[in-house]
Amino acid sequence: MLDFTRGGGWGVALGVGVEYEAAYDGSDEYEVELDPAGAIQWRSGQHLLFFEGAELGWRGVFDERWLVQAGARYEDGLDPSDSEDGVLDGLPKRDSHLTGFFEVRRALDAQWRNWIAGRVLAGESDFGALGVLAAGHRFGDSIEGLGTEVFVFSTFGDRAFVEKDFGVTAADSAASGLAQTDIDGGYRSSGLQLVHRERLTDNLQVIAQAGVEFYNSQIGGSPIARDDFEGEVSLALVWAF
Repeated sequence: MLDFTRGGGWGVALGVGVEYEAAYDGSDEYEVELDPAGAIQWRSGQHLLFFEGAELGWRGVFDERWLVQAGARYEDGLDPSDSEDGVLDGLPKRDSHLTGFFEVRRALDAQWRNWIAGRVLAGESDFGALGVLAAGHRFGDSIEGLGTEVFVFSTFGDRAFVEKDFGVTAADSAASGLAQTDIDGGYRSSGLQLVHRERLTDNLQVIAQAGVEFYNSQIGGSPIARDDFEGEVSLALVWAF
């Protein structure tokens, strides 16, 4: 996690990123997108308030080895126009949601080279809840958010969460021609993510990411999910003021 405050007070970073990723979760269509990148942060001691991407929240470090964060996150709903091949034609647009999140991360050593984490994301009843378990390893000696890190993760969703992305109701089926599909909650996916952050100058930083995620067999069998896996790569340049 990058700290643009340089140890205290305000920190602002602005930039742009390019991503190559699936058009929607489970899609076999891939696209290149330009997106804004950066953050607004305010830090006092071991506590930091942040606005980063789609998240607004707080994080803090306790007893040197515990990191806790919580806040609100905006989640886009599935949009039929996401598929240029017309795979989702006829489906109604799924609602977007403002959700809450809570995460605890524990260092397994004093240098934070290895860590484990748990995260919960939850919203109103038609959004449901998602749980994430992760474990990561940081390469090199930097402890300021720079360098290379790799982590593995597994996700678990309740029925509402999984069906909002991959379920097809009777009404959806009649409108779109897709087969009606009911999906149980529980284990959702597993994946791997690689992140590299580098400071090019005192103010300019580059952030590169690559990842892959594999869905369970029920999701892979949904007519919305054209593949049972998806990958992504991204590169962002940000200027820290």
